[in-house]
Amino acid sequence: MMPRWRWLLLQFSRKLWLRASFFVVAGVVSAVASLILAPYIPYDFPGKIGSDAVVDVLKIMASSMLAVTTFSLGVMVQAYSAATNNVTPRATKLIMEDHTTQNVLGTFIGSFLFSLVGIIALSTGYFGVQARLILFGVTILVVALIVITLLRWIEYLSRLGRVAETSQRVEEAVLNALNDRIDAPCLGGRPLQDPHCLPPEAYLVKASRTGYVQHLDIKALQICADEQQAEIFVIALPGTFIHSGKLIAAVVPGPDGQRVSSEKIEEAYTVGNERSFDQDPRFGLSVLTEIGSRALSPALNDSGTAIDIIGRLTRVLMAWAGRDRGIAADHILYQRVYVPPLRDEDLLDDAFRPLIRDGVALLEIQLRLQKALAALASITNGELRAAASRLALTAHEAASSAMVLPEDTERLRVEYRAVWQPAERTPNKSSTA
Repeated sequence: MMPRWRWLLLQFSRKLWLRASFFVVAGVVSAVASLILAPYIPYDFPGKIGSDAVVDVLKIMASSMLAVTTFSLGVMVQAYSAATNNVTPRATKLIMEDHTTQNVLGTFIGSFLFSLVGIIALSTGYFGVQARLILFGVTILVVALIVITLLRWIEYLSRLGRVAETSQRVEEAVLNALNDRIDAPCLGGRPLQDPHCLPPEAYLVKASRTGYVQHLDIKALQICADEQQAEIFVIALPGTFIHSGKLIAAVVPGPDGQRVSSEKIEEAYTVGNERSFDQDPRFGLSVLTEIGSRALSPALNDSGTAIDIIGRLTRVLMAWAGRDRGIAADHILYQRVYVPPLRDEDLLDDAFRPLIRDGVALLEIQLRLQKALAALASITNGELRAAASRLALTAHEAASSAMVLPEDTERLRVEYRAVWQPAERTPNKSSTA
């Protein structure tokens, strides 16, 4: 799994200002390079090109990019507001970290800053005609980049902040997190089936901070365990809300009885105010489900979006249901760290239980839920199939008592029996025949 420094570097790379800074650096490098390379340009060549035009181009770029940037920032704020009001505030973070939006805004802001750097450099009086020609060439490249970015931005604006587009981004985030767990079911550690049954000789490590576990560096825990030949049992997974005094891990000391530092163990936990999508697929499922629940609210009353969300939930969970159920030896990278695997029942509850509650009286929602749970159960056995069966029964019983029309209740009953009780249906048909 990703160590903490790489995860922090990934979070840093998602910052908007980082891309804009590249253009400032490009402007400074271009100005310095122009002075250095100027002696290698033939003296009469710049006059043929018209290198003095670089000042006019930079001024036009500076004024136009400032206006375009202001407009784009306004569009971005509107997209955030639309996602917050129509989708869910939890999905706004994915829009803010969208690479296309960041590249566009970074290009516009950076081009404005590049123009300012170029104008300031030219105003110093140190640039001759040869140096101006080099800076003019770099400016032409920046203008070409702006044109390409504008064309992409115009096409992208039609989707930015829309419910379908935001739902797609959440689905991709959930699928990425689930695929990481499929590749490393226990974050690269050994499976801990029951976190409540710990070795009696283990001592407890409790948190000193309050917040959500955003990232867990299993490799750092392995290093701590190797130093003392100890074994570490992880209790608080990414997504867990911890507080001062809450149990986060347990440690079995090595043969010499020397304890692993609790501070070092706690350093492996990155704690923040909000949950993160990267190591926490349950959070992604909850956000995706929240989009469907909001669509079923009286304010929106949008069953179509809820049905679309059920389809997306089914799609991402099908990858999880079809995985290899065993934990191969190559999945265990850290032999001294025990980590609880994700429970199928928890994933299904996160995904479907809120929709069962909010769409309890809607036949179209209940039918879709029964089909989704049946699809998941059809490709697996064991815990996930049993959890899907229990959840389907819960949905059927809740909806049967909440639906107004007897026809809807009967339709749901027929669908439920056709999927989950085929053995009872066949004798009835044969007896009738």
